[in-house]
Amino acid sequence: MCRASKVGMERTSHRVSGGSLSRSALAVAVAGVSLTLAACVAVPVDPRTGLPVAWPQAQPATQGQTPAVAPPAPAAPPTPVVYTARLYPVNDVANRAGMLTAVVTDGHGGRGSFSLNYLGDAMQGEASRVEPNYPGFGRLLRDVVGSGSDAQLRGPRGIANASGSRGISAQCEYVLSSPSKGTGACVFSDGARFQLHFG
Repeated sequence: MCRASKVGMERTSHRVSGGSLSRSALAVAVAGVSLTLAACVAVPVDPRTGLPVAWPQAQPATQGQTPAVAPPAPAAPPTPVVYTARLYPVNDVANRAGMLTAVVTDGHGGRGSFSLNYLGDAMQGEASRVEPNYPGFGRLLRDVVGSGSDAQLRGPRGIANASGSRGISAQCEYVLSSPSKGTGACVFSDGARFQLHFG
């Protein structure tokens, strides 16, 4: 509010009405009032009370305090991928069970679960990717499939193990030809041997 300017305007209006100011003096007075009003700030007034309405004040941050920022929502973990593997019998012991189906659940961290049903026994275990220099890798493949060359062992490699309640266990090796396809071999503790295909 500009109370001094309002008073100046009242005085000017009285003099003009009394005829005591010349036109040039009136022009100077109007210019002065205009300049004074130009520096004023409009303040809203509450019509009920006639008092100026207070502007909201920004709260100063305390020393060392930073404004709170909501963290970004965490990314959802990748959904596990489920692969079905087929185990084909290679010897007479394996022929008793016939073709088997195993389920591999890939958890995207190089490890997953491995399960199958062998002669009525639900076997559970895990599958893991291994490095090319993993000790002894290729022995099961050579025993089940044949002599095998290094060409058969090219590509990402993995092993899988499972065991059941009847004391039978299985060990498998596999080589991936693509992210979701591969071949391998499984040897069971009762002597059954299977060739593995998945994808």
